[in-house]
Amino acid sequence: MRTPNDTPTSTTTAAPSHRLAALPTYVFAWLDELKEAARSRGAVLIDLGIGNPDQPTPPAVVDAITKAYADPRTHGYPPFRGTPQFLDAAAAFMKTRFGVTADPEREVVCVSGGKEGIAHLVMAFTDEEGVALVPDIHYPVHSRVAALVGGRVHLVPIRRDRGYLPNLEAIPSAIARKARLLVLNYPHNPTGACAPVEFYQEAIAFCARYGIVLVSDLAYSEITFDGYVAPSVLELPGAADVAVEFHSLSKSFNMAGSRVGFAVGNADLVDALYAVRTNMGYGTPAAIQAGAAYALAHAAELTRPVACRYKERRDVVIEEFRSLGWDAAPTPATMFVWLPVPAGFDSQGWTRHLIDVADVVVTPGNAFGPGGEGFFRVSLVAPPNVIREALARLRRAGVRFARS
Repeated sequence: MRTPNDTPTSTTTAAPSHRLAALPTYVFAWLDELKEAARSRGAVLIDLGIGNPDQPTPPAVVDAITKAYADPRTHGYPPFRGTPQFLDAAAAFMKTRFGVTADPEREVVCVSGGKEGIAHLVMAFTDEEGVALVPDIHYPVHSRVAALVGGRVHLVPIRRDRGYLPNLEAIPSAIARKARLLVLNYPHNPTGACAPVEFYQEAIAFCARYGIVLVSDLAYSEITFDGYVAPSVLELPGAADVAVEFHSLSKSFNMAGSRVGFAVGNADLVDALYAVRTNMGYGTPAAIQAGAAYALAHAAELTRPVACRYKERRDVVIEEFRSLGWDAAPTPATMFVWLPVPAGFDSQGWTRHLIDVADVVVTPGNAFGPGGEGFFRVSLVAPPNVIREALARLRRAGVRFARS
C-alpha cells in the first residue's frame, strides 16, 4: 500500500542566481539564433563570425596523441598540475621562444584552454571586495567571471587613437586601490592591436604600486606577420613578482577542440590558480597533453605555416574591404580584422543586415564589450576564395562604407 505524500510542493523550480541573471546578453548566443533562423529559410551562409580554426591539427601532433592514448597509463585521471612531459615542454617553450626561465614544477600549470584557465584565476582573486580592471573591448570571459563570483568590473577605455592600449594613469586611484586584477590581451582579440614593451613596463609598475595581479592573455603570440614578434610580459624585470601569463594551443596549432594550454608566472599566483583547478576538476587528458608537448617542442616549424595562412587571408580581407570604401589598415597579428560599421547602423543591426542581404556572418563589435559598439569583427577562418566570394556577395548587395 503506497503512503500518501503530503509534502508541500512548489509549482516552479529554483531560478538561476541573481549574478547569472544580471549578466548582459551573450551576443554570441544571439548571433547563433540569427544564423539558425537564416539557415531555416534556406540561406547558405559564409560564416566569418566565430574565431574557430578551419584547418586540422598537424598530423604529427595527432600521431603523438594517438600513440599516447594507446598506452593504458594515460586512461586514468591526469595529474592536477599537468603531466611532467607537458610541464617540461611548456617551460622549454618559454625559454626558447621568449628567453624566460620558468620552474616547471612551481611556475607552470596545464589548463584546459586559456578561457577556462583565465576564469579559474579570476575566481581565485575576485570576491565582493575586489575589482577587476578590464579594457572595455575584451574577450568576454575577461569580465564575466568576475561578475559571476560577485566581484566588480571596472571597464577601462581603449580607443584606436591610443592603439587600443588603456591609459592606466587615468584609472582613479580609489578604483586602483581596490583592484585585484588587471587583464591584458595583446595581440588583442578582437582589434588585432599589439602592445609595445614600454606599455608592459608601465603595466608592471602600475600593478606593483597597487598590489594588483597582472593577467596576460597571450593566446595569439605565434600568429604574427610582417616581421612583428610578440613579446611576453615575463621577459621584463618585475613581471615575475606580479604576473601570470596564459598560452593557448587552440589557434596557433589548430588544437581548439583539444582544450589545452598553460599558465606560467609567479609561483604563488600559479598556486592560487592550481588550488581552484583542484576543486573544480582534473584537467586535460594525458594523451592530449602528450600531443601538446610535441607541438610546443616543434613550435617554430608548426606555427609558421599557420601564421602565413592567416596573413594571406588578412591581406585579402583588407584588399576587398578597401575596394568597398573602408579605410582598412592591416594589423601585424591575430586571426581577425576589426572594422567600423557604416553610418545608419549599430553593431548588431549591421550584422543582421549582412546576413539578410548577403548571407555573410560577421561578429558585432559590442559582443566584446561596450567599447566595441560601432565596429564589427571579421574572422580569418575561410580560405581566400571563400573570403572573396563573401565580399562579392556584399558588393552585389550594394554594400559600401558610408561615414557618419
